[in-house]
Parts: sequence; structure tokens; C-alpha cells
Amino acid sequence: MEPTADLDQGARRQLPSGLTAVLLALAALLVVAIGAGVLIVRATSARPAARVQAPPAPVGPQATWAAGARPAPDFRLTDQAGRPVSIARFRGRPVIVTFIDPLCRNLCPLEARILERAWSTLPAAQRPAIVSVSVNRWGNARRYLLQDDSRWGLRSGWTWAVGPGAALARVWRSYQIGVRDVPKTIDGVTVHNIEHTEASYIVDTKGDVRALLLYPFTVADVTSAVTRYGGA
Repeated sequence: MEPTADLDQGARRQLPSGLTAVLLALAALLVVAIGAGVLIVRATSARPAARVQAPPAPVGPQATWAAGARPAPDFRLTDQAGRPVSIARFRGRPVIVTFIDPLCRNLCPLEARILERAWSTLPAAQRPAIVSVSVNRWGNARRYLLQDDSRWGLRSGWTWAVGPGAALARVWRSYQIGVRDVPKTIDGVTVHNIEHTEASYIVDTKGDVRALLLYPFTVADVTSAVTRYGGA
């Protein structure tokens, strides 16, 4: 991860300190128990996934907030078409803010497909914007993003949010997302294995964070959370 500059005004609006200690610690952990839930952090490299038994999917959000209690930290990044992207851009509709490695070939595609299916299941008037903040600065080239759109079946108007490493790191910090690069050099070629918190936030139509979903989650978990918390 690149060194980070001071947070901008949007990023200063942090999420609760109780989550900070838990989520940031996950950059160095694989599994952390939180109450009855399980928070998963996995390596998201381009390598095929090892055969591991997935834990039971959690039921419902792992955290929720009252309307107006937690303004979503805003940011200024760019989408896959080079246009500015921010939370404010989607004011007036619910938003799912998620964190994906564009070069991942194991958990991230599964998570993205669940979000896509949830989007298509919801009535048109309730469908959220999906903003995916990159956790891998080496995977932000437009060709990778468009390749993922095609291979993962992202037809919902999925919006990628990419930018310089320092700008991305500010967003990770403001949303309490742990990210760690575990590089390996093979035959003189460095491969960046990214470990990160697998999390998606529900932001309501007024721009407030209302719920946190930790992967693995189901389509029903996502649609229920958007329906209940996505409105103002």
C-alpha cells in the first residue's frame, strides 16, 4: 500500500471507532469472529482459489445505523470511462459501496455476481447504484475493468472507482477496509496478492451509511438490506 496523505473533508467523517479496531486489524488476519458473525479476509490474487470449505453465510447486516447518524464518507475517484465518481453523484438513490480487486479470480467475482443478482431482483424503483472501489492499484487499467464487466456479467450500470494508490488508501481508511499487499516474485516477475476486508455498505438516498454486509452474504441478504435501509 502506498503512503497516505491526510484525509480530505469527506474522508474525515469516519465510521464508528468500534468498527475501526476490528476492520483494520483484518488486513493481517484471515478470519475474525465478531459476536455471532464471521468476518472474512482472503487473498484475492489472480491464482485459482484453493479448495476450502466456506463458513455458513451470515444472516442480515452485521451492523446498522439510524438515519442521519453516519454520513457516508465521500471521495473523488474516476470510473471505468474516466468520469469523476463520488457518493454525492448518486444522491437521491440508494448506493451499495463495495470493495473489489479487479484482478481477483476467486472470492471477488462471486461477491460481484451476488450483488448483480440482487440488483436485478429488486423492483426498478429500488435498484441501487453499485460503486466498487478498487483495492488493487495494479489492477485499475480500463481493460481489466471492462474485462470484469464482461466475464462477471455486470450489466447493472456497475460503477468502478479507481485512482492513485494514496487516494484509494484514503477511501479504504474512511470505510475501515483493511488492505494488505503480499507480493511474491516468481522467475523475476512480481505478483501482487491482495488481502482485504470483504465488505459492502448500504448508503441511503440521503447519503447516510445505514448497514454493513460482510461476505459471504446471499442475494436475499442484499435485497432485504437495500429494501429496509436504502430509502431515506
